[in-house]
Amino acid sequence: MSVAMATRPLRIVKPFSYVAFAYLNASSTLKPSFLLRSHPLPSSPFSSSHRRRIFCTATLPSDATNKVPQFRKKLKVSDVKDGQFDSLGNTLVLQGWVRTLRLQSSVTFLEINDGSCLSNMQCVLDTEVEGYDQVESGLITTGASVWVQGIVVKSQGTKQKVELKLNKIVLVGKSDPSFPIQKKRVSREFLRTKAHLRARTNTFGAVARVRNALAYATHKFFQENGFVWVSSPIITASDCEGAGEQFCVTTLIPNSHETADSPVDAIPKNDKLIDWSQDFFGKPAFLTVSGQLNAETYATALSDVYTFGPTFRAENSNTSRHLAEFWMIEPELAFADLNDDMACATAYLQFVIRHILDNCKEDMEFFNTWIDKGIIDRLSDVAEKDVLQITYTEAVDLLSRANKKFEFPVKWGCDLQSEHERYITEEAFGGCPVIIRDYPKACYFSPSFSVHTIVQAAVYGRQ
Repeated sequence: MSVAMATRPLRIVKPFSYVAFAYLNASSTLKPSFLLRSHPLPSSPFSSSHRRRIFCTATLPSDATNKVPQFRKKLKVSDVKDGQFDSLGNTLVLQGWVRTLRLQSSVTFLEINDGSCLSNMQCVLDTEVEGYDQVESGLITTGASVWVQGIVVKSQGTKQKVELKLNKIVLVGKSDPSFPIQKKRVSREFLRTKAHLRARTNTFGAVARVRNALAYATHKFFQENGFVWVSSPIITASDCEGAGEQFCVTTLIPNSHETADSPVDAIPKNDKLIDWSQDFFGKPAFLTVSGQLNAETYATALSDVYTFGPTFRAENSNTSRHLAEFWMIEPELAFADLNDDMACATAYLQFVIRHILDNCKEDMEFFNTWIDKGIIDRLSDVAEKDVLQITYTEAVDLLSRANKKFEFPVKWGCDLQSEHERYITEEAFGGCPVIIRDYPKACYFSPSFSVHTIVQAAVYGRQ
């Protein structure tokens, strides 16, 4: 690193707290100089003439005042729609994407959405508005991104309380004429072919906001109850009991653009077996099916921990209970028994349900109307009603005495199916959530202290 000697007095600023190399562009307007100080390492086994530590202190002109601006939260549509502040009469700036555009003889109605909430902000503009020519010429269309400025006024319509009377509109990004997300509803099958645009629909936008709220509530619940989050690896050589098949992670198969034309014989083999020593990790590796083993080891040091991250299962079963990828929450409690586990599961589930019912009302109303009628009532029941517990033996006895024919016969030792759980929760206990405990499971479960043929395990049942 070359050093230019200063030709005028320099003001020394605070030295860096770490050593770093700097590359200065010759066209830079700051053009700082550098003073180099060398100090021998006191703990070095070598003499100062062999090893020195270099400290670099930057000097800037005394009139240099360029600073990083302070970060400020942007004003969102949700802030205005929720009435978080008295906005009537105020001039506001919003940015978003055009959802609908209606041109009339003397006035134009424009609805924009920035993703902060389900509802749109209606903007009203006339021909005198700065930038109206972009609307009139057809440059601003559905899907375009815009910057708008206007005064908040009471709406003349009944669909919204307030609207924005614009005095300026700026086109930020044009929308292609073939933009497929219009006011008319489209099927989810169609949206699968337009995955990069589906987040702009009401359904996927609401899903994203509710999922965000659930993730926030998950961390909030466990953090407020003294748990430590453990980041378990996604790529691992470990497996977990009863977790299903694993996805293999390998570099032995050629690159993705070559895979379709690559013969299977291209995979390295040793005595007709795959030669894993030539793979990236030198041994078989997989996508994680569970963070359980990592959480268990950390629980022996940190007491109460939890994992929350993506999980992968290579289960070729097309049912609502089998997913190739999902996010899983796995708490591990030290010095706890089955009662503590059930109490934790119940408190967590009720906490996150209350959180989304309180903070995602508009999105949940949308789901209740268009996606799953009655979902709000069902979730409210889980959040407000007492959670009951029965033993596995009691559940089997209850099902055996039921005046109902099940597709899967019930006997002691069988796995309880969805139809069994639905009968217990919806018919036997009138819609209350139920925990079934003391299952006859494998030998690695903790045995019951009262009955040697069952274990301390619980399954949360609620359809």
